[in-house]
Amino acid sequence: MNALDTMRALANQSEVRDFEAGELIFRSGESGDCMFGLLEGTVELTWNGEAGHEQISEGDVFGAGALVIGDHRRYGNARALTPSRILVMNREKFLFAVQESPMFAIELLGSIDERLRRLKGTT
Repeated sequence: MNALDTMRALANQSEVRDFEAGELIFRSGESGDCMFGLLEGTVELTWNGEAGHEQISEGDVFGAGALVIGDHRRYGNARALTPSRILVMNREKFLFAVQESPMFAIELLGSIDERLRRLKGTT
């Protein structure tokens, strides 16, 4: 199981959103009250005025940082590169998942670590 599987288990259909290619999912500086799991499509994350970027693939989760830092701010932008279907998990469900399924937190950390290794080119 991975973090997205846990998100799916807790989700209802109203928490799945469709984004068109080019559509902004969130913007740097916004308050973040949810995280995302990419069910279909490709999303690009950019930060530092687009100096940094990362491509998110199906099965990846992103945006959790805003749920765990004090000011709940987004520090980058997320934009759909292709038509994308995204599962949205609000902070309340996130906290429930962490409390009721500690493996969710480990799966999430594993996912973040894997993405960090890809960015560093050390997979």
